[in-house]
Amino acid sequence: MDREFFVASAVDVAPRLLGAVLGLQGPDGAVRLRITEVEAYSGLGNPGPYDPGSHARDRKTERNASMFLGPGHAYVYVSYGMHFALNLVCSPEGTASGVLIRSGEVIRGHDIARARRLAKQPPSSHRSTLSVRELARGPGNLATALGINRSEHNGLDVLAPPFILEAPERCAQGFASGPRVGVSGIAGGPEFPWRFWLPGNNTVSAFKPGRNAPRA
Repeated sequence: MDREFFVASAVDVAPRLLGAVLGLQGPDGAVRLRITEVEAYSGLGNPGPYDPGSHARDRKTERNASMFLGPGHAYVYVSYGMHFALNLVCSPEGTASGVLIRSGEVIRGHDIARARRLAKQPPSSHRSTLSVRELARGPGNLATALGINRSEHNGLDVLAPPFILEAPERCAQGFASGPRVGVSGIAGGPEFPWRFWLPGNNTVSAFKPGRNAPRA
């Protein structure tokens, strides 16, 4: 995989990431997973419809600055004040768009990923193990399994260590698409069918419809 892969818009790049191997080398070892679900987000400088779900829909800020970096960088943000989420930046530098890595199937480093996930369980949880299916199901769980955090990984080049990124094998079953999870279209307008996933894969997260966002 090279820089050219990410130069296109996130909507074009997102489905091509399905099946790719994404990993991260940490102090306790490496975790690798196969990407099974993604979402595309557009932003300033991109042609096409206004994207109410994008962090870069209106302006560049300290929070979303990494979305304007060159293609192939990481944009990591905090979701709901407690989870990290990993996005891979697309489009030419200065143009904001990115692919949220929603879910994956861990293929190496299962014990490391499981220990990280269990360590982040709430005190009320009495779970002592997690299935392979659960390890990286959903963007927050995926970031935890990989060991992703904003302070260390936001703005890094995903084509260089400590990241591991390998091109996907051809997927004979193709992919499915539909509305993004928890995000709706412009008020009174259509949904954005910018979520892509591998059909039949049990690591794909559950769909939750969003509310219509106001037009800017």
